Amino acid sequence: MSTGRWVWFAAWLLVGAGYGISFLGILSVGLFVLPLPVIATILLARQRSAGAGAPGVISGLGVPLCYVAYLNRSGPGTSCTTTARGGQSCVDEGSPWPWLTVAAVLLVLGIAIFMVRRRPARPTEV
Repeated sequence: MSTGRWVWFAAWLLVGAGYGISFLGILSVGLFVLPLPVIATILLARQRSAGAGAPGVISGLGVPLCYVAYLNRSGPGTSCTTTARGGQSCVDEGSPWPWLTVAAVLLVLGIAIFMVRRRPARPTEV
């Protein structure tokens, strides 16, 4: 498989990650981030050979979900840390497993579609 196809996959993966960040942060920074993946989509869609890596968008949607799972790694429940001055900081965390599961499914699904689309069609016998 040519490295050019993987470069397009990575480019589309970044676009998908941008859409994922926009969706997850819709109540805070999401609307400000959204124009970046939209512009990137327009630019990539104009490239003739970029379409081969389009399944990267699916995988890219899983990247922000991995980060959310990482942020909740001490959950579920209350997680407390001690500060340098002897104080304590506590935060309620959710379970990281649903986030990680969806992220893994999206990452693997995007790669699987990318790999299947690459295979040449088998000739049919007449």
